Amino acid sequence: MSNGFKGGCLCGAVRFESTAEPRIVAHCHCVDCRKSSGTGHCTHIVIPADALSVTGPVAFYDRPADSGNIVSRGFCPTCGSAIYSKNSAMPGMVFPRASSLDDPNAVTPQMVVYASRAAAWDYVDPALPSFPEMPAGGPEKAIADHG
Repeated sequence: MSNGFKGGCLCGAVRFESTAEPRIVAHCHCVDCRKSSGTGHCTHIVIPADALSVTGPVAFYDRPADSGNIVSRGFCPTCGSAIYSKNSAMPGMVFPRASSLDDPNAVTPQMVVYASRAAAWDYVDPALPSFPEMPAGGPEKAIADHG
């Protein structure tokens, strides 16, 4: 992949583009990600916030994470597609959902977090570094330590 990526919602009302390459791509099996995705996990792309441009309306739902930090999940208010999230512990970073990419093969997952919460029917790739919860220092430190 080169020069970022693009995506949008199901109805086309929201579009986004990243001018940055992902810093990390991670599957998350936490309860909130499962429930907000309607599947067994979410795949998040970590990029600097100033590299993401968004057109169209995005509504946000704020909820505290296990850590107490607030996660703001952005979605299209028309079709409900998850677009990106923000975490109060990581100002300056945003987390587009890989499920909303135009080209789903534009990114490659690098790790799994909250693997201890994975549903038995949701495959956890044994080739990826896997953490039972959120690794100390966050995903970037975990990738640096294991990559």
